[in-house]
Amino acid sequence: MKRVMPALQGLAAAITIMFSFVVFAQPIYPNKPIRIISPYAPGGSVTAMARLVSQKLSDSLGQQLFVDNRPGGNTVIGADALAKSAPDGYTIMAMALDHVIVPNLVSTPYDAVRDFAAVATLASSEYVLVLNPKVPASTLQEFIALARARPGQLNFGTSGNGSGIHMAAELFNLLTGVKIQHIAYKGSGQALTDLMGGQVQMMFTSPVNGIPHIKSGRLKAIAYASETRSPVLSQVPTFAEAGLAGFEMKTWYGILAPAGTPREIISKLATEITKMLNTSDLKEQLASQGVEPFISTPEQFAALMKADMAKFARVVKAANIRIEN
Repeated sequence: MKRVMPALQGLAAAITIMFSFVVFAQPIYPNKPIRIISPYAPGGSVTAMARLVSQKLSDSLGQQLFVDNRPGGNTVIGADALAKSAPDGYTIMAMALDHVIVPNLVSTPYDAVRDFAAVATLASSEYVLVLNPKVPASTLQEFIALARARPGQLNFGTSGNGSGIHMAAELFNLLTGVKIQHIAYKGSGQALTDLMGGQVQMMFTSPVNGIPHIKSGRLKAIAYASETRSPVLSQVPTFAEAGLAGFEMKTWYGILAPAGTPREIISKLATEITKMLNTSDLKEQLASQGVEPFISTPEQFAALMKADMAKFARVVKAANIRIEN
């Protein structure tokens, strides 16, 4: 028995040494470029957020982050690509509120919450209602009167069925009793282009997309969907000030990874994103675009997605929203 014990101790020591070599042999994350999927066409606010993240995190993580636009299917194509990616931290996705709205309207090949790992929120912003400058209305009440006088003759553009701006416009129809027709695009960039060209007359947009066109006069802003005015659009009244109390609509942006991504990788990405959002230069950059930093833990972000998915299921039902093929 005395001879066996030293042998067992030697075996245990050998196993410990071997295990140590295995641990130390593991590569430090990240050790190669990281892909950020944007489930939209270039030119929208989500892609802008993805590019912002790629620029900032490339320095802090020491690896290149590049944006891969995968538009189509009302964000389903990009999200499905992420869900089917290896859970190793080298494919992540920039997304928005739309991610948890779309499954309430169409069948998706994934579960919008269960099949993804929440990493971190990035920012939030309220929507602004904008018109083509040739629309004969300068205030919210004038536009509502115009829409009531021309039922079904005006159109609103969106970045796609089930997007946050789609929900905002449908709620506007519901609350005001107007009937403005929905024209779905493959991204907000295309929708804004057609709005400025007069193919559609109205649109809800995030400030980051709308501000340049509002300031240049190519779009006319008539109401802001918040309790208070935007510091960068101070001339635009809130919906309450414009005569439609209770209308508020906010979107948020975040980063997801595939379900099963190791916790240490999620934590590292979340930590670096939090550091990024706390820098003064980024805060100023976001503020200039009417956007606020939105910091949360992965757990808080996961809870937010679950809650908003349930919330907009109720909105879709109450507004009787249907997707027309």
